Amino acid sequence: MTQQQRTAFRIRASILAMALSVSLTPALTGCAAFGKCGSAQCTEDAKISDAVRALLAQSPALGAPNQINVQTIHGVVYLRGLVSTPYLIGEAQSLAEQAPGVIEVKNLLYIDNSK
Repeated sequence: MTQQQRTAFRIRASILAMALSVSLTPALTGCAAFGKCGSAQCTEDAKISDAVRALLAQSPALGAPNQINVQTIHGVVYLRGLVSTPYLIGEAQSLAEQAPGVIEVKNLLYIDNSK
């Protein structure tokens, strides 16, 4: 394979990867992952997610290098990602439960053992 063919292949692969990520984004966000929701429900879920993120941001211990993603679906908050200690798993859950409108918190956080 020549250098020119390798470059063309990389460009095509990059374009395909970008197109795939753009097409999957709507399917992987919020309410869209579980079918249609009324705009009021999606708006409320977005407010809950924002409130949880704000609460998490107020805790310096939950900042970098921890990686916590927040998603809310019909009032149920999903916490996903990595934290550095077992204590922070509970801390994140406790803070998320304080946000207005939260029905339940599904804590899917793991300890980052790579360090």
